[in-house]
Amino acid sequence: MIGQTISHYRILEKVGQGGMGVVYKARDLRLDRIVALKFLPPALTRDLQAKGRFIQEAQAASSLQHANICTIHEIDQTEKGETFICMDYYEGRTLAALLRQGPVPIPKAISVAKQIIQGMARAHDQGITHRRATL
Repeated sequence: MIGQTISHYRILEKVGQGGMGVVYKARDLRLDRIVALKFLPPALTRDLQAKGRFIQEAQAASSLQHANICTIHEIDQTEKGETFICMDYYEGRTLAALLRQGPVPIPKAISVAKQIIQGMARAHDQGITHRRATL
């Protein structure tokens, strides 16, 4: 996908992959900004339940506005029928990468935990709970 244009997004690089999607860094050609595009894995594109969960994830996240929750801009499909979510892109390391470097100093660990808790509290206030997808 690197180098392809999907809708009005130019795919720049793959940044991650998980149970519910593959994430790419992309340039929004209309607004000249960097975004993240999360695609439902190809194997799940034809699975109506998985596709429904993916869309539900986008709808739930888009209803939340908080500094510690990623902003969802849109959900769309490619010409080939691949569903994707467009969201903010954040530079930096993942929590997993931070933890792989060894013990985190207590002040830093408290700061990170506080940010996670604040975002999750906002989601919980809206009746949204985070779960790990099992496929």
